Amino acid sequence: MTTGGVTHVVLVTWSGEGDHAVRADALAQEHLTRIDGVDSVRSGTSVSTEGLEGGFDWMLVVRFRDRAALDAYLPHPEHQPVAEHIRAGSDRVVVFDVAD
Repeated sequence: MTTGGVTHVVLVTWSGEGDHAVRADALAQEHLTRIDGVDSVRSGTSVSTEGLEGGFDWMLVVRFRDRAALDAYLPHPEHQPVAEHIRAGSDRVVVFDVAD
């Protein structure tokens, strides 16, 4: 078991109309930064010019001090508004966690 940090990456393709990304950015900064064990939160809309078919619209990267902090984050009440917004507005979500 690793005792180092963990980076949590979420890639999203938004569904339908509306600016889901702006709201997701605000929710992430407002809520996720309040969770103990979160070292940093970064999110943003893709600016890729590669034009890859099936690319993603938005990403969220959360850096945790350790695996225990990631485990505590998933059910945390401050995580829920962000997760619910992503679930409600997305067509596709990929999550990838990597230990540092």
